[in-house]
Amino acid sequence: MAAGEGRRLKPLTERWPKPVLPIDGRPVVATVVRELQAAGCEHVTVVTGHLAEQVERLLGDGSAFGIELRYARQPRPDGSADAVLRGLAVGAEPPLLIATADTVFRPGDVGHFATAFAKAGTPGAVAIRRHPPPGPGRARVDVEGRLASGIGTAGDSPYAHASLWGLGIDLVAYLEGLAGPPFELLEAYQRGIGAGVRVSAFEVGPTRDLTDPLDLVKENFDYLRTTE
Repeated sequence: MAAGEGRRLKPLTERWPKPVLPIDGRPVVATVVRELQAAGCEHVTVVTGHLAEQVERLLGDGSAFGIELRYARQPRPDGSADAVLRGLAVGAEPPLLIATADTVFRPGDVGHFATAFAKAGTPGAVAIRRHPPPGPGRARVDVEGRLASGIGTAGDSPYAHASLWGLGIDLVAYLEGLAGPPFELLEAYQRGIGAGVRVSAFEVGPTRDLTDPLDLVKENFDYLRTTE
């Protein structure tokens, strides 16, 4: 999902889309695509919107990453569930591994999550993390055993959602009829959980993203310091 406006990163995102901004000197969306390829994803659909041409020019047809890549356009910022529906409309087929193009995971965590989702055999899965912890803008996930029992709740769970989903065919119906816009995946998953759909929860390590302009310096400082 690479369609967001990155409003909190303005004025940077008035000129560049958030997914092409760097962490460790590399565009975040390129790092995410490489992690998907390493996780065994041979076909990747990128949903673009704000300054879409820059993202599409950077990634090309996917051959540089060893994958087959296609695009779907999201003309308005109508949320993550809408983005997934647009990906499905251009041929993406469940089960899906869904990632945002603005989050960098610890190397290998995307692959570990994909493997765990496949082995679990549940209709859905969410990645959870302890760092960054739950807080403003970070949905809390309640966990019972290895299943998510609630998402976006106000409980005392130490886990935050980590912007990585597994979506099986049985959850697709819950993408429709959401309150909005925006139409959000977390609401769709919560509706599924409420209806008795089993959603696995797998912990990943710390994640990194760019929330405000200062993050661009902090997340690239070591790279800049060691680059001659």
